Amino acid sequence: MAFTPDPSVAIILVNWNGYDFTAACINSLRKLEFPDYQVILVDNASGNNEGQKLLTAFPEIILLENKENLGFAGGNNVGIKKALEDGYSHIMLLNNDTEVAPDFLGQMVRVFNSSNQQLGVVQPLITFLNDKGKIWSAGGKWNSLLGRSITLGDRKPVEDYQAKDVKLDWATGCCMLISREAMMKTGLLNESYFAYFEDVEWSLRFREKGYQIALASKAMIYHEAGASSKKAHAEGVLSPKVFYYHVRNQFYLIRGMQKGMSFLLSLGYHGFRFLLWILYFCLRGRFQKLKAVVNGMIDGLGASLKKAPSWP
Repeated sequence: MAFTPDPSVAIILVNWNGYDFTAACINSLRKLEFPDYQVILVDNASGNNEGQKLLTAFPEIILLENKENLGFAGGNNVGIKKALEDGYSHIMLLNNDTEVAPDFLGQMVRVFNSSNQQLGVVQPLITFLNDKGKIWSAGGKWNSLLGRSITLGDRKPVEDYQAKDVKLDWATGCCMLISREAMMKTGLLNESYFAYFEDVEWSLRFREKGYQIALASKAMIYHEAGASSKKAHAEGVLSPKVFYYHVRNQFYLIRGMQKGMSFLLSLGYHGFRFLLWILYFCLRGRFQKLKAVVNGMIDGLGASLKKAPSWP
């Protein structure tokens, strides 16, 4: 599936108490060498009136303000619905803690245009913001036997990795460009996930609908990596909530995507992993994180898992 000759792109940013990161991201987007794009900022009930402050600083954006924090999935869905209503041909999810190269969007469009397959999603090459020579993500592979999502190129030097425009099993929600057609046929993000693994689940659904996912190896963006989850905490940098969502959503992914023997193997593999986490946190005296892992396992196996919304 080729791009339309003159694609229009809605770039969705979700902000939650991250003014400085979001402002830096929008400043980098102002330098884009691309003719038709619109930044849609979704503020997830930040404090200090951050949404309005960002609108004042960047009057060219469209601001949507949520009354509560809907998470990564819910916040992006608000922006996606607005973009679809406004008729954009393509929609990009972009983390607010990123900065972009001026030609990155044009390079992603190039991959769409050069494909003779049913291409629905494209991801750029993502490096660390503070170490631009080291890869954060070159896309993802999916181990269907064990229900494992594997990040390609993780922490490898860009020069050594020599990324190419290749097919992927999943794209990271940090930055993914999606065609309107693929979005309409596949549906939106599954809001049951709130945050973490929703991009893997979404990618697998795109592939179930027959759409390919590809890496745009010449498209470069730079990621702070976990800016919203890195908060000072008594038990380390990462909040116990991060571990809760990671564990719960891993089981959500297994329940939603795995069947038969793969389902059983995935449950056993990840269940054993998380039991090792529990042992580690017990030995280190990190009992809030231990509790988070236990609750994540309970909810991941027992809580109701809703279907992703469709549009319209």
